[in-house]
Amino acid sequence: MPISPCMREKMYRTYLEFFESAERKRRWNLFDDVPWDKLDAAHNSERGAACIETYCAEEFYLPDYSARGMELVRTMFGAAWFSACWSYEESKHGLVFREYLTRSGLRTPEEFAAFEGRIFAHSWKLPFPTHRQMACYGALQEAATCIAYRAQREAASRDGNLVLEAIFSFVSRDEAAHARFYRTMIELEMEEDREGTLADFAHVLANFKMPGDGLIPDYKERLKTSGAGISPRTFLESGVFPIIKAIGTTRAELKQALSRIAPIIAAVPAIA
Repeated sequence: MPISPCMREKMYRTYLEFFESAERKRRWNLFDDVPWDKLDAAHNSERGAACIETYCAEEFYLPDYSARGMELVRTMFGAAWFSACWSYEESKHGLVFREYLTRSGLRTPEEFAAFEGRIFAHSWKLPFPTHRQMACYGALQEAATCIAYRAQREAASRDGNLVLEAIFSFVSRDEAAHARFYRTMIELEMEEDREGTLADFAHVLANFKMPGDGLIPDYKERLKTSGAGISPRTFLESGVFPIIKAIGTTRAELKQALSRIAPIIAAVPAIA
């Protein structure tokens, strides 16, 4: 669907603000800002390794996310340039998780090569066909990711794991910024087509699942046993409800939109 010149300009301004904030306040260096010299084998555990490996696996579908997403928004400057910047930032997330697993000795290079082979044997497809629906999906997915990463940061802080605390501080901050950008995109869409945007948000919410669901072997079991996931209640209370408020709607209005399409799926996955 073509977008108006006004919407095109608003998208550009939104991206410019996102990029300025990233450049001035949020950039971090994998080599200099992560305290790798504080790695301590006392923190190593297979449960922790499985948790980081699950996050790493989901981040490793970045080539698919980038290619499919960019094709969808390539004619929209602000959205397209955000996609490029998002890809760069997410690439650091996959890389820092990979480095943690190998530098800590939790995974050998040979084990990681086999792991990569299993991941790259499958490809991710767009879960929704329009850029507006994917903006709704991005807001939900990034919120879930941010919540999960913040929980891991707090756990690392309690455990005295300075390396993981720093890593999850950086990546959760990035995810929060990504979620804010997508929320703003939904707000802009609401201004132009409130009813259509609400219908899209309701449809995405009713059919939401995380990217790794259906791709990563034993994904749901991994979330449960490794501690990588968050509960559906946490996702709703800390992810969905704040989005509803931010985009200027209410639970009652969204419930009406949901009732017109399908009942909300209760068991929503909750990591990234």
